[in-house]
Amino acid sequence: MTTPSPDHSRRRAFRPRWQRQGRHPDYRFSLANERTFLAWIRTALAFMAGAVGIYQFAPDIATPWAREALALMLSLGGALLSLAAYRRWAGNERAMRSDAALPYTRLLWLLALFVTAVAVVLGLLLVSG
Repeated sequence: MTTPSPDHSRRRAFRPRWQRQGRHPDYRFSLANERTFLAWIRTALAFMAGAVGIYQFAPDIATPWAREALALMLSLGGALLSLAAYRRWAGNERAMRSDAALPYTRLLWLLALFVTAVAVVLGLLLVSG
């Protein structure tokens, strides 16, 4: 019987407890879950890029406070989306490891509402400006 190398033991110590429980899921499902996580992260980054773009490069869109409010809304939306994406990824991994159903998420509904709100606010700023 071989003993694990010190590097291998250290790597296992940094993994969350839920990753050490249950069975390892088929790698294809884990990779698909990771791709979905990365898609959510790209969306969060797009929100933050939009915030920078509105704040820095669109001084004629609205008054400074309205522009800052919209940029802040997009920045916070991106930050919250990135945290929610990690929670969703981890929940799916837990479910796959324990052969449970994937958890339902209201994230899609919330994201659709957020994008709609941003579009309405931006449209009102463009029309009134």
